[in-house]
Amino acid sequence: MRLDEFGLEAPPAGLYDYSAEITTGINGFGNVTDADIEQFHALGFLVIHDAIDQAAIDAGRAGIRDLILGRDNNNIMVESVVGERFDALPDEERLDCVRKMMPVVPFDARLKAASENPALLDLLGRIMGEPAALSQDQAMLKPPRIGREKPWRQDMAYFNYPTDTTIVGAWIALDEARPDNGCMMVIPGSHHAGPMPHWTRRDWQICDTDVRVDESVAMPLPPGGCLLFHCLLHHGSPPTRSDRRRWALQFHYCPASVKRLPDSDLRLSVFGTDGLDATC
Repeated sequence: MRLDEFGLEAPPAGLYDYSAEITTGINGFGNVTDADIEQFHALGFLVIHDAIDQAAIDAGRAGIRDLILGRDNNNIMVESVVGERFDALPDEERLDCVRKMMPVVPFDARLKAASENPALLDLLGRIMGEPAALSQDQAMLKPPRIGREKPWRQDMAYFNYPTDTTIVGAWIALDEARPDNGCMMVIPGSHHAGPMPHWTRRDWQICDTDVRVDESVAMPLPPGGCLLFHCLLHHGSPPTRSDRRRWALQFHYCPASVKRLPDSDLRLSVFGTDGLDATC
């Protein structure tokens, strides 16, 4: 096992290959064509530039800031290298110690408004063939210098829905996301392979040896950009040692007619092999 400079398990060398990047995108949700939607279904993702304007970017940043600094927020997940020191830190230092908050929409009207963007919901309805409903909301943060890896995974492995449900993630950049500060990486078309076993290793993840690194692409985004991706698409983000903050909102939407499963048994029977007759 390889350890990083903080004494934590590090991803295998070469797991994140930045040699291929996708920097082009469609300018705004309203300019997505039917051909673009076909491309989403073929590749498993769609890149939208200028998805939200500067006012919405500022509102998103302010909403996250207020939630981090609110002393009564129990939905904060702090980087492990910070741990129990978090509550004693000055406000400005606390802003760069959080890796994730979930949920966020119920606690901030600005973030709720971001999740209800009419142009986004209209596009999701076109992709799904029926109205979209918000199923999960998060702030996904990479603090400067200490931001941890989020290993390769399929988001469907986390959701108690029938496994053939088309759930779409909307990852909205509030800061510039680049390879050096942990931008999203994807494997185009990997959603067609169906559910993959997930393992408890550095996280709940696809086995490192099952990741087709040679097919992966980095997805840098400017502030206001949005990556729409299928819930079975293989994706991950590397750790960051950059001085650049990387804040993003991530919303997941499902078809409004789909019902949640009553428990996690079916999901784990498909995605969860830990303890079964398999090895990673």
